[in-house]
Amino acid sequence: MVTNTHNVKLGRWLAGKLMKELIIVSCQERKHKYNRGGNERIDIPNLLNRQFAVTKPDQVWCGDVTYIWTGSRWAYLAVVLDLFARKPVGWAMSFAPDSELTAKALQMAWELRGHPKQVMFHSDQGSHYTSRQYRQALWRYQMTQSISRRGNCWDNSPMERFFRSLKTEWVPTTGYQSFSTAQSAIIRYITHYYSDIRPHWYNGGLTPNESERLFREQSGRVANFS
Repeated sequence: MVTNTHNVKLGRWLAGKLMKELIIVSCQERKHKYNRGGNERIDIPNLLNRQFAVTKPDQVWCGDVTYIWTGSRWAYLAVVLDLFARKPVGWAMSFAPDSELTAKALQMAWELRGHPKQVMFHSDQGSHYTSRQYRQALWRYQMTQSISRRGNCWDNSPMERFFRSLKTEWVPTTGYQSFSTAQSAIIRYITHYYSDIRPHWYNGGLTPNESERLFREQSGRVANFS
């Protein structure tokens, strides 16, 4: 039994009873058993090595691609996540899960964040991240590439959690009626709900935007004292 911010005692049994009376169903996904993978690419090692706690923005980004139903066919969403505050900083949607899609999301992130340098970019071993086109984009932006071990989703777990939150909290179970509807709804989730409203446990209950703003304020104070 716990007490919330309104000093109302609430336990699992009471919460379940109230949910049943209000016809509310939990949208939490069932646990999935993932295969354990262990093979790294020799040419692109796993430099991040699950060190997901970083000390400042634009130090490590990670990316991944998921699929969204858009009425008559699947569309694909590529997202770039800044690990510091778990903030989405770039995204793109198309009907093809290719390097052009992931490169667009990367370009958006690079431009919106003011052309940062020496960023580490981490992803899985998908061809849309290991292609010559994508690696050339990383080279142009002066980024270091890190790749997960084959078949090991935990090497990129922050992205897995972000997509799980998107699909359980926002995307309808039947998908969207059109590509444009899906695109506008997902942009609202990324830029407004997820970044500016939804508290994140990793940020100590702060939203990604609040966490970054607090970092900038504290950095400014330290600079003034030095």
